[in-house]
Amino acid sequence: MKRFFLLLLPLFLLTSGLAQDWIKTGTGLGVEKVRLAVPDFNASTQDAKNADLLKAFNETLWNDLDNAGIFDMVSKSFYPLGQVGTPADVKFEGWSAPPPNAAMLAFGNLGVSGNGMTVQGWLYDVKNVTSPQVLGKQYQDAATTDAARTTAHKFADEIIFRLGGGIPGIAESKIYFVSSRSGHKEIWAMDYDGANQHAVTHLGSISLSPRVSPDGSRIAFSSMTKSGWEILMYSLDLDRLVSFPRFGGTNLSPAWSPDGTKIAFSSSRSGDPEIYAVDSSGAGLKRITSFKGPDVSPAWNRKTGTQIAWVSGRTGLPQVYTMEADGTNVQRLTDQGYAVSPAWSPNGQFLVVSWMRKYGPGAPGAQDIYIMDIASKQWVQLTHDGGRNDFPYWSPDGRHIIFQSSRAGSLQIWTMLADGTNQKQLTFAGANSQPNWSWK
Repeated sequence: MKRFFLLLLPLFLLTSGLAQDWIKTGTGLGVEKVRLAVPDFNASTQDAKNADLLKAFNETLWNDLDNAGIFDMVSKSFYPLGQVGTPADVKFEGWSAPPPNAAMLAFGNLGVSGNGMTVQGWLYDVKNVTSPQVLGKQYQDAATTDAARTTAHKFADEIIFRLGGGIPGIAESKIYFVSSRSGHKEIWAMDYDGANQHAVTHLGSISLSPRVSPDGSRIAFSSMTKSGWEILMYSLDLDRLVSFPRFGGTNLSPAWSPDGTKIAFSSSRSGDPEIYAVDSSGAGLKRITSFKGPDVSPAWNRKTGTQIAWVSGRTGLPQVYTMEADGTNVQRLTDQGYAVSPAWSPNGQFLVVSWMRKYGPGAPGAQDIYIMDIASKQWVQLTHDGGRNDFPYWSPDGRHIIFQSSRAGSLQIWTMLADGTNQKQLTFAGANSQPNWSWK
């Protein structure tokens, strides 16, 4: 038996490696990582505020670039001596030769004057002595910690865009989620890295399944109202609820089409939960599914807008299906266990789902996040840490996945790269669930 296992082990490692390869290729994580050095920005003025703002800026910039998943960050212990705040300070041989052996160098300075802050940043190809500058930017903003973080996000996204194949970075994106920390389940928001967590709604009820519109102006969600579970609409521009029709029955899990013109959701208005679609104004209600058994959790193909994945209990336990947006060409994707919460990648190539592959009395296995290549129907398990892992959703660059997990003892929001690596907890207070990433 031991010999048999040893014979199988290389095959398992090979197939596991191949699986990771198709994920990395499809998500843009498969390219050779750029070796990047990011020394702390220097103070360009003598203002007392510089220290706090530089700390916020430098920490944010480093974390943004480290989180991107496309850089080999040079350890600061390898950096040559001397500050690098301007192009004149760059000693090319010190950065391009071992031990730093950097290919790229991001550096700059920050200075406060009165109530204003000025940041200058450069990106250099230190292997190219004759024409090294890849990027040069200057930013001006208020002299506040929040502004320093925002400026760092902007500069990080500029670097990621230029070195990451022209895909915009996500450092300025937002995450919306459900939190109970105020005593009620309200819709909350935070920066992509978990900073600046704050309540959006204050309804004093139970609100679930927030979904931000593609243009970032509105959030559709389900909430318990006096008339039952309804789809509500919150304007982020007006900072208040705006009118949206009531449909009768229990209405849950709204989802925006990628062009922002339609919303799909689950409604029991006809007695059995089915998938419906309406215009973004709430007009033009159309029933899409019609089958005995609950149909819930629709998710649009974010690239084409012509397909919807959803969860159906028509064969017993919930399974993930896809169909055309008009309800035709129904295909079942999962074939066992308990599968829920599908979400389509921005490029339309992958689905992520929450799946308990072996479900039932005495069955082993946890509820984990899986990724599926739609064309080949290949699956790979991304989480392996126990607990309940659910409600996965994609970042706008397709390189990251957000999800909820109970692995730490309470329900919290976690993030990871799309190949399952670099898993990090983002929320810690109260219970937090059902995350949704902004479209940009």
